[in-house]
Amino acid sequence: ELNQRIDELIEEYRAALHDSLDGLSEEEARRALVPSKTTLLGLVKHAAFVEGVWFEQAITGRTYEEIGIPATVDGSFTLRDDDTIAAVQADCRERWATSHRNLHGRSLQEVVDGRGERPIWAIKLQVLRELAQHAGQADILREQIVASRSSGS
Repeated sequence: ELNQRIDELIEEYRAALHDSLDGLSEEEARRALVPSKTTLLGLVKHAAFVEGVWFEQAITGRTYEEIGIPATVDGSFTLRDDDTIAAVQADCRERWATSHRNLHGRSLQEVVDGRGERPIWAIKLQVLRELAQHAGQADILREQIVASRSSGS
C-alpha cells in the first residue's frame, strides 16, 4: 500500500541521517565544511526540527515553543554546547516516536490544519523530500570528514 511505502522511505532516510554520525568524534560531527551553518551534527538536529514542524505542528497546531523546537530554520542548525552526537540522536528518536503517535491511524487523504489545511499525504511527501535531501548532504559531508582522516587535514 502507498501509505506503507511512503512510511518505509521516511524510515530509511531517518536512519541514514541518524547513522551518519556513527563513528565520528564530536569535533568531526561539528566540523564546518561549507560556508553556511550546515554541519553534519546540525543536519541531523535540523531533521528533528523538520519532523517537529510537519509531523507535530502541522498535525496538532501546537506552537514551536510548545513543541520545544527552535523558532527558525536557521536556529535549527545552530549547535549549542550540549548538542552532542548522543543527545542529537536521542532527540531524533524521541521526535520519531512523537511523529508515529501523531500519524497513527490517519489516512493519506485526511486533512489537518496546524499549518494551514493540508492532507496527510502532502505532509508526508514534504518530510520525505526534506529527509532525502538532507541525507544526501549528510552523505557528502561524512565522506569528506572520513577522507580527511587519511589525508591528515
